[in-house]
Amino acid sequence: MTVAATTVDSISGRRRRRRLGLLRHSLVLARRSLAKTSRNPGAVINGVITPAIFLVLFLYLFGGSVAGSTRDYLQYLFPGILVMGASLAGMLSTGVGIAVDMKKGVFDRFRSLPIGRTAPLLGSLLADMVRYLLGVAILFGLAYLLGFRVQTGLLSALGAVALAITFGFCLSWSTVLLAATLRDESAVLAFSFIAFLPLQLGTSLAAPTDTLPGWLRTWAEVNPVTHVIDASRALLTGTPMEGSLALSLTWSAVLLVTFCPLAALAYGRRQ
Repeated sequence: MTVAATTVDSISGRRRRRRLGLLRHSLVLARRSLAKTSRNPGAVINGVITPAIFLVLFLYLFGGSVAGSTRDYLQYLFPGILVMGASLAGMLSTGVGIAVDMKKGVFDRFRSLPIGRTAPLLGSLLADMVRYLLGVAILFGLAYLLGFRVQTGLLSALGAVALAITFGFCLSWSTVLLAATLRDESAVLAFSFIAFLPLQLGTSLAAPTDTLPGWLRTWAEVNPVTHVIDASRALLTGTPMEGSLALSLTWSAVLLVTFCPLAALAYGRRQ
């Protein structure tokens, strides 16, 4: 009994040390990625500028026809742009950045180090979460200047931000899988952008789903991004939640559980 208990404790200790080592290595590599961003902030700028352009264009193109005024429409539109910003960073910046590092042989050098196998992937994603936060802060600042106001409270607003970033993090594993499989930034960008358009625009982003034509409404109502947008809108403006938060968290978990192991497996096979 004593020997068996000692063996179990030893195995448990080794597993705990491996998990802690993976986290420590991932944080170190995340710091490296952030340092690289400080010297080349193009990805952050692109992740902020694109949603900002959508915000301004949609606001002044559709504000009068959809909501009667740009100020009222901004209250409806901004939560969707918030989710778009996190998803855009996750779908485009993450996969492209990893593909570039793989193509340059950076990940081959990581392989020679005594670190966890998936630490480079996780480190890149953790760094992206910091970039998401920066992008979200800038989007909030722009929206505030245009007239957006949170109608609920600080905790609800933080919850909306956390939900958008969590979903963006989980969605980004799909492009990590693409990067590990294709290892070409142009191909990753092309596939990601093709998926980005229907995922982001075929939603309740610009107009309520009940105003959409039948085929598009059907897609929007099953689209996970719609649920995240509706939940963020409820947290920021106080509209009815109607189960969108639970669906958003469920979809985030499904994306993570599906694409994270596949990405790690694809990355391991290509080493």
